[in-house]
Amino acid sequence: MAAPVVVVMGVAGSGKSTVGRLLAERLHVPFLEADNLHPAANRVKMASGRPLTEKDRLPWLLALARWIRRASDSGRGGVMACSALRYGYREEFRRAGEGVWILHLALSEEAARRRVAERTGHFMPAALEGSQYAELEPLRAGEAGLTVDAEDSPEAIVDRAEAALRAVG
Repeated sequence: MAAPVVVVMGVAGSGKSTVGRLLAERLHVPFLEADNLHPAANRVKMASGRPLTEKDRLPWLLALARWIRRASDSGRGGVMACSALRYGYREEFRRAGEGVWILHLALSEEAARRRVAERTGHFMPAALEGSQYAELEPLRAGEAGLTVDAEDSPEAIVDRAEAALRAVG
C-alpha cells in the first residue's frame, strides 16, 4: 500500500492547519493548506460573508484531488488541511489516491465561532460558521479515519493520529 494521504478535516477554527503542519512534520511528508488553492473569487465571496456553492467549490475540489493523486502516486503520501465537510468530497479524495485517511477535528459551534473571531489575517469570517455546520457530515461508520476532540492540544491530537495510522498500517 502507498504511504497514506491524510486529510485533516473540520470546520473553520478547528485547528486543521496547526494539526496538519505538525502531523506532516512528524510523518516527514509534504503539507498542503487547501485554502491556498481556492480561486480568488471564492476567497472574496467568503470574506464578504457569503457561503460557497457547489459550483464555486468544484474547481477547488478538482485541484485538491490532483494534489492527492500526485501525493499518492509519488509513494510519499502527504497531509492536507481541508474542511472536507461532506462525505461526497471525501469520497472524491479517496478515488483520487490510494490510502486516503481522514482526521476529523470535532469542535462545538460555539468554540469554533470564538476561535475564528479571535484570529487575524484569514478570509473566513465567524459569520459563516453556521453554514459550515449545516454542511458538516461527520465520518461515517467504516470510513477510514479518526474523529478527535479539537479542544485537545495539537500534540495530543497528532499523537493519537500517529498511533491510529500505525494501527492501520
